[in-house]
Amino acid sequence: MSGGPVLLVTGGSRGIGAAVCLAAASKGWRVAVNYASQRQAAEDVVHQITESGGSAVAIQGDVGSDEGVKAIFAAVDAAFGRLDGLVNNAGIVGPPQRVDAISSERLERMFRVNVTGAIRCAAEAVLRMSTRYGGQGGSIVNLSSVAAVLGAPGQYVDYAAAKGAIDSFTVGLAREVAAEGIRVNAVRPGIIDTDIHASGGLPDRARDMAPSIPMQRPGTAGEVADAILYLLSDKATYVTGAILNVSGGR
Repeated sequence: MSGGPVLLVTGGSRGIGAAVCLAAASKGWRVAVNYASQRQAAEDVVHQITESGGSAVAIQGDVGSDEGVKAIFAAVDAAFGRLDGLVNNAGIVGPPQRVDAISSERLERMFRVNVTGAIRCAAEAVLRMSTRYGGQGGSIVNLSSVAAVLGAPGQYVDYAAAKGAIDSFTVGLAREVAAEGIRVNAVRPGIIDTDIHASGGLPDRARDMAPSIPMQRPGTAGEVADAILYLLSDKATYVTGAILNVSGGR
């Protein structure tokens, strides 16, 4: 596997990101596991991959800053010397609030991490993958959310708006680089049973929302990872600009 394609997963230490890292490694990708602060969790993911015969490194960096993004990609260059795939997974959510209670500071950070960070990471990936710059092509998958189309009223309208921006960005970038060997798609998870809900102050949200989901259950990180791996793979060579719901019908 030492010569396999290279995948960078932002926010790869936990939840959907960790599931993507593990699934990708099992399919022969060499994986850069990015994290902002959860070093031990990222190293645990790397350990699981290397114990199974795969190749992975943990890379610290906050996508919410230009310096962090530059550091992440410099570390990928140093570790692997190439980049074939990017999963823009890093993201944050805030405590449930109405729009008229949301602070400017919260809005600024929400968009800096969830939107600007994803765009800056994609730009760095394009510089490495695009045939325009001598690259060999590649695939980018952005993490959106069903919140983008439902609006998340009374809870996370700012988060939903940020994910709406990711939808638009996905379509625009896909068309911009389609002739340069790069495919760009997005996945819209619904209610997924991960600890992002706890970070937003609603640790039981996935369980509590189950009755409102047509399939009557939350999804798993592994189910989202499977969709992402499909979009990254050679089975999706004619798929770009697509946004795939992984939401149990929600």
